[in-house]
Amino acid sequence: MEAAGRRAIVVQADVSQESEVEKLFDQAIEAFGTVDILMNNAGVDASGKEVAELSTDVWDKAIKTNVYGPFFSARRFVNLRKKAGGGGKIINVTSIHEEVARAGAADYDCSKGAVRNLTRTLALELAPHKINVNNIAPGMVLTPFNQEAVDDPKVREEQVQSIPWKRAAEPEEIGKVAVFLASEDADYVTGSSYVMDGGLMQNSGQGA
Repeated sequence: MEAAGRRAIVVQADVSQESEVEKLFDQAIEAFGTVDILMNNAGVDASGKEVAELSTDVWDKAIKTNVYGPFFSARRFVNLRKKAGGGGKIINVTSIHEEVARAGAADYDCSKGAVRNLTRTLALELAPHKINVNNIAPGMVLTPFNQEAVDDPKVREEQVQSIPWKRAAEPEEIGKVAVFLASEDADYVTGSSYVMDGGLMQNSGQGA
């Protein structure tokens, strides 16, 4: 960011903890004066444990990180924007698993479904304040969430076979949608879920 001539700060924070989110916002406000765009992207992946074997601690980690984090952040952001007279953008990153369930992923699936409905609720609540709220629902993306596939082409080739486009998304592709949702071009878009999955969701019923 700085190499591009912009100002930037990095704040290490655990978004599952309310005090950490408050610290994050306090430092951002100190550095920039205000916050106009919030993107909730921090999260943890599915544990791979079926419900019968899913410990409360593992469940709590997913819900607190994936749901409480966006809630804490959105609440602080909304109050800031209201004091500023309104306007602003919230972009929540969910997953195709906000709609499509997987065995062994109850912690992740439930958390992403919750954030999808948080997005919808906020879109209604914040329309009078001209604050747009949308979410991006990616499929497989080559990030540390899929580090094994990033590192091993054989693993990646096996995993993309269920995707009609036969490849995973690059982070930059998701980023371009985020830039759109953060821009004035998206001023009339709110409550929407942008699926980017190479057709994976459309393929889920094939062969049945």
